[in-house]
Amino acid sequence: MSLFPIFLKLTGRPCIIIGAGNLAESKIDSLRVAEARVTVIAPTVNARIAAMADVGEVTLHRREYAPGDLAGHFLAVAATDNPAVNRAVFAEAEAAGILVNAVDDPPFCDFYFPSVVRRGDLQIAISTAGASPALAQRLRKQIDSLLPLDAGDWLAELGNLRREVLQREPANDARRELLHQLASREVCGFDGCPTRALARRHALSNSLPAPLPAHKTTAALADNPPPAPRDSAEEK
Repeated sequence: MSLFPIFLKLTGRPCIIIGAGNLAESKIDSLRVAEARVTVIAPTVNARIAAMADVGEVTLHRREYAPGDLAGHFLAVAATDNPAVNRAVFAEAEAAGILVNAVDDPPFCDFYFPSVVRRGDLQIAISTAGASPALAQRLRKQIDSLLPLDAGDWLAELGNLRREVLQREPANDARRELLHQLASREVCGFDGCPTRALARRHALSNSLPAPLPAHKTTAALADNPPPAPRDSAEEK
């Protein structure tokens, strides 16, 4: 099976989970980390999910699933202990073009929840396409043990420095090489950080051209329209 790896923005998007037991709980946690708007439908609810509903972290309907419940949702998860219900949820989602995951039932999934190592905005996701969740969990633990706990803080500082470089230097090979070099160095927040000093020195030899006066800019654009922007995987 060939899967497309993707990191999906779910902030504010309506997502629905059918089921409210242990199978559903971890999926709810994953969706809430992504800031999705989560609705849960189930006749019985475990204590932790009920507590989430009590403080408004999820919307809870204590009843059985019914056809039409998925309407208006971007993503659905079937997490009951009844295979017939899970497959009914899958069928409704497929018919409506809604992404769906039936927990522990790979043939009835559009996507899988990966094992994830997180450090702030840094995420490393591992999938075995449903073949061996245990292997994915083992690999996650190995990677987690190797990745520094402060990698997320380092990434935040690196991101800030990258934005400074993009403001100071034109899009060319020299800037791309600098960004790769910075990604292999220690970055700190204070102004005297050696890596920040390196970036400032680099900008002196690879600076943006001075802006033209307004009347000359208009004439230059008329004579030489700018080329279409070129995507760069390294600098997105």
